[in-house]
Amino acid sequence: MIDAKEHFHFDDPHQGPTDVRTRLSGVNYFFLGNGHIQASVQIAPMSEGTPLGLLIMNPNRLGKKRETLTMHPTNGLQATMLRFEMNGNIETIDPQSLQASWNFDHGVPGVEAKWKSKSFQVEEHFYCPDRINPLLVREIRITNIRSEEIISALTTGVMDQEIRISVLLHPKETRRLWLRYALDDSGSAVRLSQAGFEQVNPEARAYWEATASFVCNSALLNHYFQVAKIQQATTVSTSAVVDASIWQYNGEWVRDHSMMAIGLTLAGHHDLAHRLLVRLFRDFVTEQGDTVDSSQKRHLDEVELDQNGIIMYALKQYVAWTGQVDLIHDVWDKLKAAAEFPLQAYFRHDPSGLLTNQREYWERHRVHGIEQGIELAYQFWVSLGLTAAADLARMASKVAEADRWASEAAWIKQAMLTDPRFKLIDERGLIKRRRLDGTIQETISARPEAQLPDGVPLSGPGAHWLNPDTSAALPIAFGFIAPTAPVAIATMNNLESLWDQAWQGGGYGRYHVSSEPDSPGPWPFPSLFMARAYTEMGEYEKVWRILEWLNHVPGHQAGSWFEFYGTRLAPLFPQVGITPWTWAEMLMLLVHHIIGLQPELKWFRLRPRLLPGLEYIEAQFPLRNQRLRVQIQRVKNERDAGFRSNCQLMEASPTEAKFSFKKSDMWIEAMIV
Repeated sequence: MIDAKEHFHFDDPHQGPTDVRTRLSGVNYFFLGNGHIQASVQIAPMSEGTPLGLLIMNPNRLGKKRETLTMHPTNGLQATMLRFEMNGNIETIDPQSLQASWNFDHGVPGVEAKWKSKSFQVEEHFYCPDRINPLLVREIRITNIRSEEIISALTTGVMDQEIRISVLLHPKETRRLWLRYALDDSGSAVRLSQAGFEQVNPEARAYWEATASFVCNSALLNHYFQVAKIQQATTVSTSAVVDASIWQYNGEWVRDHSMMAIGLTLAGHHDLAHRLLVRLFRDFVTEQGDTVDSSQKRHLDEVELDQNGIIMYALKQYVAWTGQVDLIHDVWDKLKAAAEFPLQAYFRHDPSGLLTNQREYWERHRVHGIEQGIELAYQFWVSLGLTAAADLARMASKVAEADRWASEAAWIKQAMLTDPRFKLIDERGLIKRRRLDGTIQETISARPEAQLPDGVPLSGPGAHWLNPDTSAALPIAFGFIAPTAPVAIATMNNLESLWDQAWQGGGYGRYHVSSEPDSPGPWPFPSLFMARAYTEMGEYEKVWRILEWLNHVPGHQAGSWFEFYGTRLAPLFPQVGITPWTWAEMLMLLVHHIIGLQPELKWFRLRPRLLPGLEYIEAQFPLRNQRLRVQIQRVKNERDAGFRSNCQLMEASPTEAKFSFKKSDMWIEAMIV
């Protein structure tokens, strides 16, 4: 059984230099990497921590922020800043002048930081020049803003290394310098050196040019697509290792990583998605078919059954986008095991045929008061995943398995939605959990062995409610139930109470705050569950409200959102980290829902949903080893609506169309009212 201590993490952010803290005032983390090296440019201009610090990591080794390879145990990231020494005086960054942004000036993802000191205007550019070496380049452009000649010594360093460069500048003159940060052969330390002009490898440029692109008349959505596309890839190692929340968990989940594989697929990082899926099936699905969470195998009562469905769904998405049917055969034994695992008698509820256990979707379990019962998310995801697995089985000519899994998927869905006693529906819409006797488990009470600290809602007085829960939005977001159905409308109306529960400023909590065993606060990726469901329902003002909220929380400039926004009790709990799942949710919102590009195994659909204010979208995607160009334009008159394409049009209406794939580059023009 799960030990409550698993949830504890004794990394005290008040011990050591300020830079070991993840949540610094006004901080943004820009994540760069090529799979061999990982870096984050820390921008913290609010006089808390190093204003411009450089964190470098080995992407195959997960760890805390204090364990990054450039974090000095006493001085934090101070050595990584630039300093100018002149006649015994030292100049460095004026934090109020510091600005940072993403750019593609070198043809690869880069971070540009601009700042001033008393004598200099400085531009810094950080980027990985190739995709084969554990190497980061820092280009420095220094301009003398004084009216006289300056002779200075530029110094910077890593840990106890220091590099010193003599700089002579005439008034208004600019000089360019290059520094190289490389992991040593052990991958445990960083070597810093000066270099000449650093040319970006053409193969690195070609790689990024081949990924997906998105341009519309909303600067905010353009930003969101770019940051998600970049960082979904730059935080994953070449061997497909990635922290489920960077600097926080130091662990991996089938659930999170399957969602990342979908995000990588939609963004055009198909090779990396392939590696991640292969690793998940190889290392995270056992021979028996159960799945790993937090890098651990669980007791049957505590396995996360949704993970079996999610990994099957992710594999189908990858095959639909790429056409790589061979991957089905490569992972077939593990795919079959994952599909069969939830169907064993141990999990089946005799009266209903639904699936039972004693752990809920957000990982609360028996010590938190979760009783043996029927969880909504496990029925939904296993049914959706089995449907996907059945489609994949047919592609692999596994007819018997396809028929069995399709039948089981339909049975679970029907029982979940219609069983007169055990359906997961009441007047509120979809509900979270029923006990084995059919009664709804409305509340939980933590046991003493949970060892919850004072101050978290679940340890406080009063009832601790399980409903509502944002996982109830997922069946709507994924089209499992019709967005116009009364149950969908009731569900979303009920979930709306999760906005601004015990905080101000916006965002949805993942569930009713009274049952939170952690700190209360809004969560970005569950908020995007809601945005995706609301897009399907046409509730576009609520979608914009979520997107605007994400544009005002710490991390929005880099697009590296924290897992949640609240007062973290650390220790006991780990410091809050950056959650890659959020980027996957953003990509699904933009590609699957707003652009509406939805490939299936033998055809693909385009079903645009232009939010108010969106007038056009131009996007390109790698699809079935070809390039698909999509142009979506808003028109005023319904008679002008429709679709044009060089693909065979299979079905069409004014709002959506189905097309067959071509073995050459494809284009679609969509005119939408």
